Amino acid sequence: MRFQELIHRRYSVRDYLPKEIDPTLLNLILTAAQFAPTAANRQPFRLIVISTAGKQDQLREIYDREWFVNAPIIICACGIPEIAWVREDGKLYLDADIAIVMDHVSLAAADLGLGSCWVASFQTERARDILQIPDDAEPIVFMSLGYPAGEPEEKERKPIEELVAYETWFGQIAESH
Repeated sequence: MRFQELIHRRYSVRDYLPKEIDPTLLNLILTAAQFAPTAANRQPFRLIVISTAGKQDQLREIYDREWFVNAPIIICACGIPEIAWVREDGKLYLDADIAIVMDHVSLAAADLGLGSCWVASFQTERARDILQIPDDAEPIVFMSLGYPAGEPEEKERKPIEELVAYETWFGQIAESH
C-alpha cells in the first residue's frame, strides 16, 4: 500500500471481529515498533503484548470499554524515564518517543489490514498491578489491535492553512471548531 493511502485509511477502530491475529503479522507490527526512531536512539520503551482471551474482566479494570476487551490483542507501551533522552533545557522526550513508536504500530497494523485504537485515559495503578509494571517504568498508552468489524466514519480535519505556517509563527490562530 502506498503511504499516502495508508495515512488516509488508518482510523481509530472501536469494533473488532472475533478473529485472532496471525503471529507473523503481530511480529511485523512489533518490528515496526522496534525500528521507530527515538531521541538519541535511546529506545526508552518496553511493550507488553496482552492476549485478551480470558482476561476481559481484568482488562476492564484498566479501561472499562467493551470494544477494548473485544480486540484480540492489547499492547501497553511503557516508558523508562531513566534512559530517555533529556534536552539541554530539561525537556524529557519520553512521551514523544512513545508516540512515535505507537504511531509506527498503528500504521503497520493498518498496512496489514488490522485496526487499532490509542487509549491514554486508563487506570494507571490498576495497569501497574495487573501487568506487574515496576516503579522505574511508566505505563503511557494502551493500543487495541485486531480486525475491524466496520468501516470508518468520516472525520473532519482542519484546513492545512490552520495547521501549517512557513518561516515564522502564525499571524493569527483561528478559533477551534
